[in-house]
Amino acid sequence: MAKEKLDYKKKYKDLYSPKTKATLIDVPTMNFIMVDGEGNPNDEGGAYQSAVELLYGLSYIIKMSKKMEYQPVGYFDYVVLPLEGLWWLENDNMDLTQKDKYRWTVMIRQPEFVTKEVFEWACAELKIKKPKIHISKAHFETFTEGLCVQIMHIGPYDAEPKTIAQIETFIKEQNLKNAISSIKVNGNIRRHHEIYLSDPRKTKPEKLKTVLRHPVQY
Repeated sequence: MAKEKLDYKKKYKDLYSPKTKATLIDVPTMNFIMVDGEGNPNDEGGAYQSAVELLYGLSYIIKMSKKMEYQPVGYFDYVVLPLEGLWWLENDNMDLTQKDKYRWTVMIRQPEFVTKEVFEWACAELKIKKPKIHISKAHFETFTEGLCVQIMHIGPYDAEPKTIAQIETFIKEQNLKNAISSIKVNGNIRRHHEIYLSDPRKTKPEKLKTVLRHPVQY
């Protein structure tokens, strides 16, 4: 009997299935493949869409390594994790209507067996399959987000400000401080974070589910 695939979204519901009311969470350290860029994510054939293609290409090569000659040490079968994004604007401006000025890191979490070596192998494999893809834009990072306030946003992306307002109210009520743009000891800059649980190509805008997360501190 085949062993069941690990679905992180089901196992770690605290990370991927928050309530529609803001809650506090301490996010653990995780491994990600990331791509940094800037510009409007809706631009057809733009930098964002190319970054997403690159991320999924690498993630699925790693997942399917079970069928290849090379198999990572400790490999287990799993469901590829959802797309995530860190978003900001220059000078810490949070006006989400200025899409052409967006700066972002788009990323996909990787299972624990994925190391820098596994990532580099996947890059080499994808380069063979898609010679024109810009592999060098991807990087493998261990990311520690820490204490955050998160909430489930249901609806179109452009309606997020109303849900973000709930996060800000919760932060004030709990005597916390918004830590967006603060710098962690390891040099990571803390950002507005989104996790995309729905495929916008197949889901009506009013039914889209997106985890919104803001870093905080006492």
